[in-house]
Parts: sequence; C-alpha cells; structure tokens
Amino acid sequence: MQDYDEIIKNLFARHQSVQNAGFNPDSYKPGLDRIRGLDRKMGNPSEHLRFVHVAGTNGKGSVCSMLAASLSGNGYRVGLFTSPHLLDFRERIKIVEDGGCRMIPRESVLEFLEKYDSPDLSFFEITTGLALWYFDRCQVDIAVLEVGLGGLLDSTNIVVPEISVVTSIGLDHCALLGDTRALIAGQKAGIFKSGVPAVVGERDDETAPVFEAAAAAVHCPLFFADNMDLDNCLQEYLPENRDNNRLNAENDFQAGTPADILARMDLKGEWQGKNLRTVLCALDLLGEEPDFEAITHAAAITGLHGRWETVGVSPLTIADIGHNPAALKENFARLRAEMDGGAYDKLLIVYGIMADKDLDGIIPLMPPGAEYFFAAPDTPRALPATEILSRFAALRQEAAVACDSVDDAVKKARAVATPKSLIYVGGSAFVVADCLKFLQSSKND
Repeated sequence: MQDYDEIIKNLFARHQSVQNAGFNPDSYKPGLDRIRGLDRKMGNPSEHLRFVHVAGTNGKGSVCSMLAASLSGNGYRVGLFTSPHLLDFRERIKIVEDGGCRMIPRESVLEFLEKYDSPDLSFFEITTGLALWYFDRCQVDIAVLEVGLGGLLDSTNIVVPEISVVTSIGLDHCALLGDTRALIAGQKAGIFKSGVPAVVGERDDETAPVFEAAAAAVHCPLFFADNMDLDNCLQEYLPENRDNNRLNAENDFQAGTPADILARMDLKGEWQGKNLRTVLCALDLLGEEPDFEAITHAAAITGLHGRWETVGVSPLTIADIGHNPAALKENFARLRAEMDGGAYDKLLIVYGIMADKDLDGIIPLMPPGAEYFFAAPDTPRALPATEILSRFAALRQEAAVACDSVDDAVKKARAVATPKSLIYVGGSAFVVADCLKFLQSSKND
C-alpha cells in the first residue's frame, strides 16, 4: 500500500485546502452541486444516516464533541466530522463509541480516494464525502457534522438532520459571509431545514430576527438555548429527583450546579457554560438524556485538542485555537483573571496569526503586563512575526520579540519562565499544531 503520508501530501497537492492556501477559487468552491454529484456516485449516504448539523462562529468543535460523547454514552455508535485537524488529517473523521474514539483507518482513506477523487472537487468537498461514505460503511447510529464555513453553501448542507444547531455568531470570514453579525447569521441559518428543530446558542437583538425569519421561511421550530434555566435543568438529574437515572445508579454521578459541571469538564473555560446549555437543549429536542459523565470527559473521549488544553506543566502551558476577536477576548480575559488571582508570577504569550485575520482588533484585547513571543506558524497564510511585532509595538508597551518559528517561541518562553509562570500558546490552529508537534518531538528526544 502507498505510504499514508505520501497519500495525504498528494491530496493536498491536488486540492488546495483553505487551511493551507486560504480562500481562493481553487480552495473555496461554495455551492452544493458538486457534493450532491459525489453523494450520488457513492450511493447517497447522506440519505441513509441520522445527523446532527452544527454551525456557528465559535464553539462548534466543543459542542460537537460534547454531543458525540453524550450520545455515545447512551449506547450509540457516533460518527464525528470536524475541522480543522492539528496533527493528522484523519482527526477530521472519527467513530465515537464505548468511551473512546478511533480515527478513520489509513486504508479507508486510500480506498475512497482511489474510487472518488476528482479534480473538480474542493478539498473540503472530498473530506465531507469521505466522512459520509465512511460513516455509512460503519453503519453509525447518528453522525455529528460540523459546518466548514458559513452554512448555506457549505458542502455539509446536503444533509437533512434531526437537529440543526448554531452555536454563536461573531465577526469572522467577513469577506465571504458578510461584515455584520446579522449577515453572518443569515449564512449560518442556511442549515435550517423544513420541520427540523433548530437550536441557536444565544439570542440577541441583532441576530434573533434573522434566525426567526429563516425559521419561519422553512417552517421549522426554533429554540434559543440561553432561554434554558441551566440550574433547574441540572437539578432534574440529581438522584433525589430521578428514580431511574442510569448514570447516578451505575456511576454515582452527581449533576450538581452548573459550576460543579464546568469545574469537572475537561473542556475548560466559562464560555463552555454557553456550549453546555446548547448541548443540553439539542439533546432534549433529540429525546436523549444527557450523559453528564461523558460530557465532562468529552475532549478525552473524542480526542479533541486545542481548547484551553493543558499541554505542559511546571510551567503550566495552555494551548487554544481561538483565533477571532470574540474567542480571543474570552481567552485573554481568562488569562487576566488567572494572573489577578495571584497563582502565577509571570504570563508569557506565544502568539501567531493568519494574514487575513483582524490583528488590529485583537491587539487591544491582549493582556497587559505579559511578555509576548510572536511567531509565524509553518503555513503560507501566516503573518510574519516581524510584522506582528511592528504593529503590536505601535500600540502597546509590553515586552515582545519576533521569533523564527513557533518552536523557537516556545523555547524562548520556557527559557525565561519559572515553575510558577503561565505560558499561553494561541492565535491560530496552526500555532497550536506547531506547538503540539514540537512538544511531541521533545518528549521523543
């Protein structure tokens, strides 16, 4: 069999991916005609399976992970399709069951490409087709699909799901989706289907009318998850309030308060409270009880990386793929809170960004008093570290250096850290991926 790494290298060479090449006519091909044609060639797997379809600006990966973990805890074999990948292309396509997950086998990737690869397909259309084909082959009970971009014209939008979910709306990919949150909401609402319940994570004055109009147009029930009283919902699962709760009976699991749940979750951050509420609302509409034990270990069960992930200790090193102002505002606020709490003596930030992102909107959000190590990850889309430093220095006075690579930045941050320092690595999935590769290779040396 061909070497797997060579297969993937050739795949990326034949089909430019947005992840590597950015948005251009070869990498980004909006519309559903090509993926529908591929679906027909494969025997219409999109019509054979049950789906949960998840769109949104931030929180998609976490919500998909929690949903897949909880559904697998209820005894289902779950297909999980997410993006981007960090270390291995196969991270995008997984089977979640029996308390763990497995990536699509290399042999299956090769078999699919030999049968269905076509030059007119985009990279994401190929990966979407691969996921549908593999989930059908594995006879999954339900598949959780994460939208790649937007929703209306995304290749995942050929499915008719059991539930449509929109996690959040923020300003990202504005050149393609629109420069207001209302316009972006319209693209995300494109996943709403006739008669299929839709869950939106947050209600606000700018986007709610868009979602309400979209739901009315296709006659689908619409629910805003932030209307859910999370305290009362969790109280329902306390042992004294449920006589036949499988989890409490078998695992002695106490649902407790939202703070109790969030403290135990391996997906960290106050923002996970919003994601949890969205997950519980979706599960309720599916008629499924939440498996809180599985939800609290969702990242471990599904193999999700880069969401406030601890990648090192002494000094504590956190990696997060949040890259737009909305996500980084939350991350930087948490870093400031951690420092204000006095547990750490120094905050060191390894940061990189793609050239098409809103650096000028992000710089004011960066924590004061930190030391910054700017780096360009290994992709042509990255903004050079020297340019990040120049634009940062024009607005801020904190200590900062431009580094040769993410590896170099992590090494330099570690060199000046104490055991009580806190290192944060982020700004892009590529930065986190390079960091994980470096840390992995360091362990093997």
